Order: sequence, then C-alpha cells, then structure tokens
Amino acid sequence: MDFCYEDLLKRAEKQIPEVSLKKERLELPRLAITTIGMRTIISNFGEISNILDRDPHHILKFLTREMATAATFHDARAIFQGKFQRDSFERLIQKYTDEFVICPVCKRPDTKLVKEKRLIALICNACGAKSAIKQV
Repeated sequence: MDFCYEDLLKRAEKQIPEVSLKKERLELPRLAITTIGMRTIISNFGEISNILDRDPHHILKFLTREMATAATFHDARAIFQGKFQRDSFERLIQKYTDEFVICPVCKRPDTKLVKEKRLIALICNACGAKSAIKQV
C-alpha cells in the first residue's frame, strides 16, 4: 500500500470536526426575568437551553436543586416558585455551563452529554476528550 503524504494529510483533515476557533461563540442573552406574585418567570429559558445545546429539563433540574425550590418548564419558559434575583440565576447558569458544557481539557463549549450505563460523560467534539461528570 503506497500512500502519498498529501493524500494521508487530506484524509486526516476530513476526519477532524469543524469547530470555530473563536471562544466568543458561547454568549448567552440577558435573562428575561419577570416576577409575578411569588413566582419568577424566565421567558427566554428555551433560547438559553438551545444556545447551551442542552435539554431544558436537565438545566431546570440543576437550577431547582441549587435553589431548593420547585419549577416547571412550559412554552419555552421556566416558572420558579418564589422570588429570585437575576444575578442568582446568572451565577447558577454560569456554574451549570462550567460543569456541564465547557470541556475541562480544551475549555471549549463544543460538547455533548452521553449516558453510558449509569454514568454520564461529557464528550468534547473539538479535542475528543471524555470526562465523567456528576449526576444532577
């Protein structure tokens, strides 16, 4: 089997996933928070989950555990029981992003969550790293 270096290089380049080199790709919009009575509503919760490329119910489960309250997801909105400030939501979404979205090896947001038996792994599409993460 005679392979030319150029042919092997082109074949290897085709197998590399296309990932942008910019780190600014993961910019979350400002949270649209409304407080009505004893409920706090995030109107653009669906948009945030789409940008993070995560299931909105996974994010909601994380937020409800961290805030020790009940919440529901309906029509791309998250409705939390209780009055909460915007900065606490922003801090917790940043914490979620650091734990469940950003690759711990290359620090890129190009990851996906894969459940293997009882464990959840964070697999990076940019560097190929596979990291075990804690359950929500």
